[in-house]
Amino acid sequence: MNMQIIQIGQIVVSVLLMATILMQNRGSGTGGVFGGGSDVFRAKRGAEVFLFRATIVLATIFIGLAIVGLLISSNKLS
Repeated sequence: MNMQIIQIGQIVVSVLLMATILMQNRGSGTGGVFGGGSDVFRAKRGAEVFLFRATIVLATIFIGLAIVGLLISSNKLS
């Protein structure tokens, strides 16, 4: 039962992680293709900061769940 909860958690976290990654705006758009968009550095503001931090938190949770799942499955095999 514990392994099922971890697997469901991994699925939920992975979907949220993909959503936060896809929602981040890189700012290059099509302007970068045609020589525009010369901004090398741009400060993150508002929602960008939230998405950036949420991505880090979700990635950490995902890695933690993967390690816990690995430990639980290796204990069951022993």
